[in-house]
Formats: sequence, structure tokens, C-alpha cells
Amino acid sequence: MFNIVLFNPQIPPNTGNIIRLCSNTNSNIHLIEPLGFSVDIKSMRRAGLDYISNVDIKTYKNIDEFLIKTDFKIIHLVTKFGNINYAKVNYKIGDCFIFGSEISGLSEDVFNKFNNSNRIYIPMTPKNRSINLANAVAICIFEAWRQNNFSIS
Repeated sequence: MFNIVLFNPQIPPNTGNIIRLCSNTNSNIHLIEPLGFSVDIKSMRRAGLDYISNVDIKTYKNIDEFLIKTDFKIIHLVTKFGNINYAKVNYKIGDCFIFGSEISGLSEDVFNKFNNSNRIYIPMTPKNRSINLANAVAICIFEAWRQNNFSIS
């Protein structure tokens, strides 16, 4: 369906919620280290993620390994520094969404490596830092899925 990439996620419940979202939307999740937690099956099951078997979780040592091992045609960087409203983009099945760390967002290195990718943002009222990572992923993925008529391909 869609590909969700978390760059250096730090908060386990956010990633757990996103894994559950992936299960419910038939999306894939890609985690780029370093992570702020362990993703071994035992620790995930202990966290109550019994739906983890429905999701293909791929982990990469760094952004360079991610680039070597993947070949996504359309990549959207989701950032508060974006210049395109997320709702103004036409999404296709297979699109890739890259979200930054809850603490530091996307690094300058990521912005440089994906210089030709869309930089999309989610509107919010002024003087707010950001939207919770799991909520931001849900907003973007459900908009992309809605645009594709909630296809379960």
C-alpha cells in the first residue's frame, strides 16, 4: 500500500501506534537507526503489539543503507518546514512518506539526500511546535488512502 519511514524514532508508544496503523492500512514500515528503543519481537509483544505479525518491519543502520536497499519512485518528506500542504498532493499506491524523529525532526543530511522530493507539511495554528508523530503519520496515510478510494491493494 504505502511506505512509512521513521527516521530515528525515539518514543516507543508512537512507533507502536504507527505499527498498528500499518496493520490497519496494509502499509509497510521502515525504521532508520538509531532508535530510542528495541524492536525485537519479545519486547514488541511485551508492549502489547500482538498485531506485529501483520506488519513487515524493516530496519536500516542509517539513511545510506536505506537508500541502497530501497528504490521508491515517489518520496514525500513530512516536515513542519515543508512548502506543500499535505492535502494538496496527489498520492499513489506505493508512495513513501519519511517522518523525522520526535526530538529533532529530519536531519540536514536527509534533506540533502532527498533534495528532489516533495516537502509536505500539515497545517496547524501558529506558535505550536509540531503534531505528535503517530498522529501526523495517521493524517497523511489516511489522506493518501482516501485519495485511492480506500483500496486494499
